[in-house]
Amino acid sequence: MRVEGLFQALEERLTGRPARSFELPGRTLREAAVLLPLFERDGVPYVVFTRRPAHLRTHAGQYAFPGGGQEARDGTPLTTALRETEEELGIARGGVRVLGQLDETPTTSSYRIRPYVGVIPGDGQYVPNPMEVDLVLEVPLARLMDPAIVRVERHAWEGLEHDVHFYTHGEHVIWGATARILHNFLLLVAEVPGVQALLGASPSSSP
Repeated sequence: MRVEGLFQALEERLTGRPARSFELPGRTLREAAVLLPLFERDGVPYVVFTRRPAHLRTHAGQYAFPGGGQEARDGTPLTTALRETEEELGIARGGVRVLGQLDETPTTSSYRIRPYVGVIPGDGQYVPNPMEVDLVLEVPLARLMDPAIVRVERHAWEGLEHDVHFYTHGEHVIWGATARILHNFLLLVAEVPGVQALLGASPSSSP
């Protein structure tokens, strides 16, 4: 399997099933959307994360996917995800190949996130907005699929216990809503026939 075959298989799976919605009884959740960016470089699939600057009021210093709260000017949640990706990373919305939507996920700051998966150019020509991004992190998909980098803790939120995933890549620790979205995405990737052979052929990505 080539990387393009993986992208096509993911698109088929994402468009072939409706994304599950999330509701919290008695609470009104604010709307948000993010893009989980994928790209190919030298035959290797990567996932892109951003790190939020330390000066931000919420989730400072945490790793995220480009995105944010839905604004009145956004016609759809997808528009929000693409607009925010353009504003945060300088990736033109017309240059994103959208593969589909993952299941909605909540945040502790009372947002409901609609995550979209999209393929971006692999040239690394980002133009980060310093007010929203202080680091762009590219991680090979094979690295994220390695169970050795993941640990799971049980946390309570809104009276319910749930798993919290932590993905450690060198000095970078991805957790929270971003890790929940990533976990759901990796489960989808694992369903693709032949994906292990593709990822196993990727160059070593150890830090």
